[in-house]
Amino acid sequence: MTPPVVLAVAGTDSGGAAGLAADLATVGHLGCHAACAVTAVTAQDTTGVHAIHAVPVTAVAQQVDAVVGDLPVAVVKTGMLGTPDVVRLVADRLGHLPVVVDPVLAATSGAALGDDVVAAAYVDHLLPAALVATPNLDEARTLAGRDAPAPELAARLADLGCAVVLTGGAEWRPGALTATCTDWLCEPGGTATALRHPAVATTADHGTGCTYASALAARIAHGEALADAARTAAAYVSARLADSSGWRLGRGRGPVSHLSPTIQEEPA
Repeated sequence: MTPPVVLAVAGTDSGGAAGLAADLATVGHLGCHAACAVTAVTAQDTTGVHAIHAVPVTAVAQQVDAVVGDLPVAVVKTGMLGTPDVVRLVADRLGHLPVVVDPVLAATSGAALGDDVVAAAYVDHLLPAALVATPNLDEARTLAGRDAPAPELAARLADLGCAVVLTGGAEWRPGALTATCTDWLCEPGGTATALRHPAVATTADHGTGCTYASALAARIAHGEALADAARTAAAYVSARLADSSGWRLGRGRGPVSHLSPTIQEEPA
């Protein structure tokens, strides 16, 4: 059968952990054809981002037009967009399609990949046009312009017009042997719902956010409802983290596994 097409609009990671490396591998693993538009080229490894070379907005537009003019794009997934012009371009050229926005503003290492002007462009242009956004807690605080509990932030961002899956880190409880991660799903006009899944103890987690958003986009492209897709994507990422938990690659935060999974992961 002809696979659905997911268009990833993002930057590269020369270390092969995040960005388009994660997007293309994840989308392919989950049974979709991955197309791409490169927004930036980074010199990056497990220790940090050493240089960023932005692709001119006209070149990004040409890539986007080439893909959508030829392929039946089912879902768009965005990662590092880098400049407000590219953020607006994606909203204008691709907002008629289901868009999964990973609002990348910083790398795992802490390096800035988008400033306050980029964050404002997300809020004013792209999030209102998107299907769903997948910020982590820090990104949600920046986009919302305030510090608040995660459920409140998810609801505040959903008021912009898109659904939100605010991805969460591990939550340790007294006496617990394992940790639980809690994501918060909120649709426009609704209240946030907790989506809990087991945490994986590993520092090989570079690229986790990109992998999650790409898995979410792939499952939506296959026709899954948003809540089901969010759970399936979380289960996929947990399995990938477990796969790489024993790896010793690089001097910093190692890459999450993008080796082909040998079994079909199911929601936790």
